[in-house]
Amino acid sequence: MTITIVYDNEVKKRGLKPHWGFSAYIEIEKTLPILFDTGADSPTLLHNMKELNIAPEGIGIIAISHAHLDHTGGLSEILKINKTAELYIPSSFAVVASGRKVTIVGKDAIQICGNVFSTGELEGIEQSLAIKTDKGVFVVTGCSHSAMRGILGAASEFGRVYGIAGGFHGFHDFKAFDGLSLIYPCHCTQYKQKILQLFRGKALGCGAGLVIEL
Repeated sequence: MTITIVYDNEVKKRGLKPHWGFSAYIEIEKTLPILFDTGADSPTLLHNMKELNIAPEGIGIIAISHAHLDHTGGLSEILKINKTAELYIPSSFAVVASGRKVTIVGKDAIQICGNVFSTGELEGIEQSLAIKTDKGVFVVTGCSHSAMRGILGAASEFGRVYGIAGGFHGFHDFKAFDGLSLIYPCHCTQYKQKILQLFRGKALGCGAGLVIEL
């Protein structure tokens, strides 16, 4: 089970392009590949996918965290290339995607596939993913506009949360992370350096090209 950061403000691999936004590619055995968010623009997204040997046509599921452009900018081009991927979008995000399965995610948590779940659209703003692993639940967030304790609480309905990756926005209630073993502050995290300092050995740098083995 791996999570590859495709799009981020920073890069971890030569040849990739940084840009303000976020996208992650999730591969789980016996499960369709999942693209979570699509960054701010298609040229950067598609360039990084090519460099990472990720075929847009092979994506089985696309989940969008929330309606902001830095997470949806590459979606229209991906949908032109990939005609069959299922869409999981929050109710606050309107998108026309005829000819494919589209699931509108409301406030309730739902199963997306296998051991991958949506927290539901928390506070009417944003959904995150909760992935069940042998170590516990790993959370992938877009920007964490909804309260972090709410995100972690929703994810904990599927088991003990042991890790998280994504944008944490202005989150600074750092005690909420005390029980976590793995933390990747990405994209829009305002207090990135503080988190890296407070959770040394647990918090690690993010960037496009980072591969997280779960």
